[in-house]
Amino acid sequence: MNEEIIQNLNERLDRTIDKGRDILADEQLKQKVEELRNQAETTIKKHPIKSVLAGLAVGVLLGALIGSDD
Repeated sequence: MNEEIIQNLNERLDRTIDKGRDILADEQLKQKVEELRNQAETTIKKHPIKSVLAGLAVGVLLGALIGSDD
């Protein structure tokens, strides 16, 4: 029974890895990522001070969330 469970898990893992490879190889995804990168660069170049302030705000929020002892 344990071997059957392990075999089932391995098959599911193989299918998931194959799907991941397909997603990473997708040309449309690569194009969308490139478009987003270009848009981000353009926005940062147009509004450098706002971009830095937004980055600092995100950093402070993440730091507060990660560093929280509660």
